[in-house]
Amino acid sequence: MITPRAKLFLIAGGFLLPIAASIATYVFFRPQATGNYGELLLPPEAISAAPLRSDDGAAFRFAQMRGRWVLLVSESGECEAACAAKLYAVRQVRLALGRDASRVARVLVAQAPSALPPAPREDLVAVLAQAPEPAGPLNDPGHIYLVDPRGNVMMRWPREPDMRRMLKDLQTLLKASQIG
Repeated sequence: MITPRAKLFLIAGGFLLPIAASIATYVFFRPQATGNYGELLLPPEAISAAPLRSDDGAAFRFAQMRGRWVLLVSESGECEAACAAKLYAVRQVRLALGRDASRVARVLVAQAPSALPPAPREDLVAVLAQAPEPAGPLNDPGHIYLVDPRGNVMMRWPREPDMRRMLKDLQTLLKASQIG
């Protein structure tokens, strides 16, 4: 026979046991952080309309890229190891997108002709800034930027990104996006 005091402890235990279990689960089995690897830029800023020239001398405007996502890399000095590593990372991530790779373009904005990489550059659009650009995505060699199909800079990754996490960000974005 159960005493009234034992019944009270069983009822109280029924209420306290889930709380104790949730605290133990949180302490010993920490949940992983969720979210994206890249830094989301809020509010998104429109890409500058600064005059740019492609390396063959033709005028270039980002409006030509409307309808496509753009991975934007900028360089101010010579395209040496850091520049080549950024271009390699962007190329590999774009190729890893598979069938969605055609939705993404790569653009390099160089502040000096020496920053343009040597040929061949199969799917890279290399442009040269005509005038010194104020601080912003077109003049920030410390990051890789993502421009949406409407011409807004909306995300950035560090200079030396984790390519797998960058790919995961892009796959999630392209899956959810109905544009571009």
